Amino acid sequence: MIIAIDGPAGSGKSTISRLIASDLGISYLDTGAMFRIVTLYFLENDLDVNKDLGINYLKENISIDIKENNFYLNGKNVSKDIRTNEVTKKVSYIAALKSVRDFLLFEQRNISNNRDIILDGRDIGTVVFPNAEVKIFLTASAQKRAKRRVEQNLSLNIESNYEEILEDIIKRDELDSTRKISPLKKAEDAIEVDTTEASIEDVKNKIISIIKKESNEV
Repeated sequence: MIIAIDGPAGSGKSTISRLIASDLGISYLDTGAMFRIVTLYFLENDLDVNKDLGINYLKENISIDIKENNFYLNGKNVSKDIRTNEVTKKVSYIAALKSVRDFLLFEQRNISNNRDIILDGRDIGTVVFPNAEVKIFLTASAQKRAKRRVEQNLSLNIESNYEEILEDIIKRDELDSTRKISPLKKAEDAIEVDTTEASIEDVKNKIISIIKKESNEV
C-alpha cells in the first residue's frame, strides 16, 4: 500500500507521517528531506540554485541515503545541516528544477517499490504516486505553520525569528503552488485534513482511521 501525504511547508506532514508509520509498522520516506539534501549540495558547492544542471550530473555527483531517520549526502550525515534557514530559503528554487524532480522521482519510486510505505511531500499524490491507495492533503494557517517551524528549529538548536519564518513560508507557498513543474496542489481524490487547531495525536488518529477504511475498500 502507498499512502501519500501532501501539503504546504509546516503543515505537519513529516511529524504525522513518521508517527503513522511507527503505529502501523510500515516504512516512511521524507521526500522533503531529499529535496533539502540536494539543496544543501548546491549551497556547499556554490552552484546556482536556479540553474538546471541535468539529471546525469546529479546522478554522478549526488548520493542520498536514509538510515534510521538520519539523512546522508555522499556518505556524510547531514540531518541537522538540511534544516538550517539557508537551506529552507533555497529549497523551493531547487524543487522547481526539472532535473532535480526527475532525479528524486526515480529515487522515491525505487525506495518505495514492493513495500507498504507512507510518503510526504507536495506532489506525491499527483505526480509521484497518482495511483496511491490513500491520499491525504494536510493544511494549516501560515501563522500556525510558522510557529511550528520555529519550535522545530529550537529543538535542533537553530536560532529562528518568527516574522522571518512566516514571510518565508508565505513566499514558499507562492513558489510551490505556481511553479510550472509538479506544483503543490490537492489531488482530486485526496482527503483534506486541517491541522491548524488539532493536536498531533488527533490528526494522527484521524488519518489512521482513513487509512484503515480505505484499505478495506481496496
